[in-house]
Amino acid sequence: MLSDSLKNIKVVDFSHIVAGPVCGMLLGDMGADVIKVEPLGGELGRAIGPPWQQRQSVTALSVNRNKRGIALDLKTEQGRSIALALMADADVVIESFRPGVMAKLGLSYDTVKALNPDVVYCSVSAYGQTGPWHDRPGVDGIIQAVTGLMSMLGDPQSTPAKVPIPIADMVTAYLAAIAILAALHGVGQQGQGEHLDVSLYNCTLMLQHLSLSSFLSTGQAPEKTGSAAPYAAPNEAFKTADGWIMVAAYHPARWTTLCTLLEVPELTDDQRFIDNPARVKHRAALHALLEQRFIRRGSEDWLQRLEALDILCAPVAGYDELVSSEHYRQSGVQVDVPHEDAGTLRMPGFAINSHPGAPLKPPPAVGEHTAEILLALGYSERQIEDLAAAGAVGVRLPQESMA
Repeated sequence: MLSDSLKNIKVVDFSHIVAGPVCGMLLGDMGADVIKVEPLGGELGRAIGPPWQQRQSVTALSVNRNKRGIALDLKTEQGRSIALALMADADVVIESFRPGVMAKLGLSYDTVKALNPDVVYCSVSAYGQTGPWHDRPGVDGIIQAVTGLMSMLGDPQSTPAKVPIPIADMVTAYLAAIAILAALHGVGQQGQGEHLDVSLYNCTLMLQHLSLSSFLSTGQAPEKTGSAAPYAAPNEAFKTADGWIMVAAYHPARWTTLCTLLEVPELTDDQRFIDNPARVKHRAALHALLEQRFIRRGSEDWLQRLEALDILCAPVAGYDELVSSEHYRQSGVQVDVPHEDAGTLRMPGFAINSHPGAPLKPPPAVGEHTAEILLALGYSERQIEDLAAAGAVGVRLPQESMA
């Protein structure tokens, strides 16, 4: 089962906000023991909102399940010493500070490698560890802009638009997890760890594989096409009498069938629409002609007719329609995670496994497992109390209080 695949892997996660934490969460979903290291006041992601659930950031809660939490002040010698002890025993380290910060703290890859040659050390940053922009700060929206993604989004006359979900962060998290798994396989074969340099910039360029490859081949910048695929037509959203539907009928047989269904068979002989390249070139005229037909019936009526003829289609669903659908309910994607402070958390889970996974652990509170982790490192309860009193660590105490 996927939930057990990494059960013997130890991960120390220094990352914050979205990309790094999602990467760590994915490893935890697959069974790794992930220790989240954050400042005594909590990492930056805990302040991101709205929305909030019982005064807790939904953003932070949604990207940190299946982890244990320890709060350390890495500016103190004691905090750095604990961090090094954790890293010396880790299979994987994840960090998302600006390049150079971990080195200034004495926690660089070279330092950890000297203690732990097998470690897979994954650095997640905006622009990478080297190059002319390596020390620039960057977040998801900035990366969407600079990588050209925003130039492609929206309708032809629209102002620059971004994907509203943090897509640069998410694809970076997924690719970082893939790279870590490959590196762990390499450790098993060669007995040598490595430093992974994973940047939002490079990952967002990889996300645009088709469009960027097209530009590199033709030299022509991609046009904004709204809901339409730039390489196929019709393959876009059409307005109906009561909403919108997405229709993909660019394969020759489906194109002919669609024209028959819409009672416009003459379009199959129209030279503007004779094949897919011609339809792409004259997309605007084609869209107007087809929408004149689609607007005559409601969405559900059209969906039934299209599906009966094996024409690819779907409703343009809002989230309310999405989560109320029977397929969503049976997909197994949603997980409900109990949380002591925020109540029940509902979120997408690791939806690749077809079997029930292990019980999910809620995202940790700041310092929730500090004492547990330090005890495992050999610290005594008295030493932990002294470290907390000195401000080197944060320990979550009973009755939800923090020290």
